[in-house]
Amino acid sequence: MSEYLVLIYESEAAWEKADEETSNRVMTGHNEFGAHNGAALRGGNALQPTMSATSLRRDSSGKLVVTDGAFAETKEALGGYYVIEAADLDEAIAIASQVPAEFGGVEVRPIRVFH
Repeated sequence: MSEYLVLIYESEAAWEKADEETSNRVMTGHNEFGAHNGAALRGGNALQPTMSATSLRRDSSGKLVVTDGAFAETKEALGGYYVIEAADLDEAIAIASQVPAEFGGVEVRPIRVFH
């Protein structure tokens, strides 16, 4: 078995406009996802909006530069993630396809294991 990170990217602007019914529907979808895939789930969290992010980079001299905001501006921002365990990429995709992402999509990436 391998572990995969399922990254949930969605439009923050769409979420700001979402009504309570939409929010409740998506939360119900996440609860159902967890109930249906509990054996494969290893963790996960929702993230605060990108306006709460702090980015750290090193400049050409190696000095740490700290800035407010996300690492990169994009149409869809990382809003949460799940860590899942699956036999292979096909199974990981089958699990990830059940993640509710009403205002975007998900990305599946294998977790690298260092020996």
